[in-house]
Amino acid sequence: MNCVICKTGQIRTGRTTVTLQRGETTVVIKEVPAQVCDNRGEYYLSEEMTERVLVLAETAVSRGAEVEILRWAA
Repeated sequence: MNCVICKTGQIRTGRTTVTLQRGETTVVIKEVPAQVCDNRGEYYLSEEMTERVLVLAETAVSRGAEVEILRWAA
């Protein structure tokens, strides 16, 4: 499958770093399973991964974290 952003890269199973920001909180989650463009590194998360990432981010926001860096736990 070709990347929908660059149109030339191939999408491959891999891992990526997801950075989310809401207000004063920044959450960085490393090694998230994703489909990744081999040309530009654009990534696509499954619905399940998206939900899990959002839960982690919401937890950080609710605790009042300013910056939180996590490594994905399988």
